[in-house]
Amino acid sequence: MVKMLEWLGIACVAIVLFAAESSGQSAGASYRLMDSLQLGGEGGWDYLLVDTAAERLYVSRGMRVQVVDLEKLAVVGEIPETPGVHGIALAPPEGRGYTSNGRDSSVTVFDVRTLKTVAKIRIDGRNPDAIIYDAASDRVFTLNGGSDNATAIDARGNTVVGNVSLGGRPEFAVADGKGNVYVNLEDKSEIVGFDARSLALLKRWPIAPGEEPSGLAMDRVRGRLYSGCGNRLMAISDAGSGKLVTTVPIGAGVDAAAFDPGSGLAFSSNGEGTLTVIREEKPGTFLVVGNVPTRRGARTMALDEKTHNIYTVTARFGPPPPATADRPHPRPVIEPGSVTLYVLSRG
Repeated sequence: MVKMLEWLGIACVAIVLFAAESSGQSAGASYRLMDSLQLGGEGGWDYLLVDTAAERLYVSRGMRVQVVDLEKLAVVGEIPETPGVHGIALAPPEGRGYTSNGRDSSVTVFDVRTLKTVAKIRIDGRNPDAIIYDAASDRVFTLNGGSDNATAIDARGNTVVGNVSLGGRPEFAVADGKGNVYVNLEDKSEIVGFDARSLALLKRWPIAPGEEPSGLAMDRVRGRLYSGCGNRLMAISDAGSGKLVTTVPIGAGVDAAAFDPGSGLAFSSNGEGTLTVIREEKPGTFLVVGNVPTRRGARTMALDEKTHNIYTVTARFGPPPPATADRPHPRPVIEPGSVTLYVLSRG
């Protein structure tokens, strides 16, 4: 009888562990495409940004930014004259938004309520790509891919207050909420950190075997940095120690990463048409809990931390144009009017 009870106890433990593992798997796998909105119009797309408080989504579209009402899932406005726009940042205390305009190395400042432009800032850097807001310093930072530096803008006065030489080509960046900014260096396969107030460099570290990092997200509670790398790896670092913790496999063609503090899940949006979902099972141990089908070309995304929805954009593609000396690997052509926003929700 004792042996039978021992066996039953072991069996019960096994069932509980299996159920927990299955629950973890379903937490990632339960994401699926739930809705879509045809954005149409000219231009491609790059970064997306959710304004959770206003239930809006900003979508960069080459020469303008489209603004989507997330409750109605409808385009409700545009921010024009943003030549070569890459990213969008919001400074809630100031009621303003900012776009990084790669073609003329400028930043457009707009009123988040009316969407009207209130200022245009010229920066001392080439091709500003990613752009973020740091609440601790009340500064906006552009990450300038053409000059390997970052430009700091005072959000209250809309003035440039300095630059940071990063020692490599920046892709995305995150602020930790304590006055530190961390940046992926795509050509160095490194992360570099700097002080948002003094603009002094703090530390840098390699993320090998991860290569060509693009998307970057942060678990600010645990101090984890998630770098989506071009060789199909998510490199996970500890911001405090400045060391790589581990890598996990992701899909091909990553260009964005996100972390949801409510669910504890990290995400990689992959141009091959998948969304990789990752969770830290226990300190230092990470698990891929899902590879959710999306659409080919859906390489960027934005997370709504309130609803846990994920938004991504792609289009239909035609054949690429003939290769030339200047463009030996031309991209496929976007079919006119086919750019579409997709909504992924937890089922």
